[in-house]
Amino acid sequence: MLDFILDSATATETLGARLAHVLTPGCLLYLRGDLGAGKTTLVRGLLHGLGYSGIVKSPTYTLVEPYLIGKWRLFHWDLYRLADSEELEYLGLREQLDGEAVLLIEWPERGYGELPAADLEVTLDYAGEGRGCRLAAASTVGTRLLARL
Repeated sequence: MLDFILDSATATETLGARLAHVLTPGCLLYLRGDLGAGKTTLVRGLLHGLGYSGIVKSPTYTLVEPYLIGKWRLFHWDLYRLADSEELEYLGLREQLDGEAVLLIEWPERGYGELPAADLEVTLDYAGEGRGCRLAAASTVGTRLLARL
């Protein structure tokens, strides 16, 4: 487990970029935290760290945003508005769990029963003017990611 204090959105994006450099295909990251805690900001940094130069928006209304960056296929999910976890089947989750795509899932508890276990759990909390961030490995893949970070 690793803990960080992030004093700005830039620091959150920088941590995301660092994560980009240790990712492996097929990783599943759970992103936890209250509304506005910085989950999408972290994803923005990760995507920019992989070379994406476009706008990164929260998938709050679309539920999922796909990104193709060179050899990488990433899917940024936001399950906050998910009515029932069984909807994930209709939204194409199973096809994305192919061992190659990276899934970044906000509000994973709303997908309980349909989501596989995460490799890495990222928790962002308010800490004064900044954020606290905890990265916890939840699999051997996650342990390797943290060791390389």
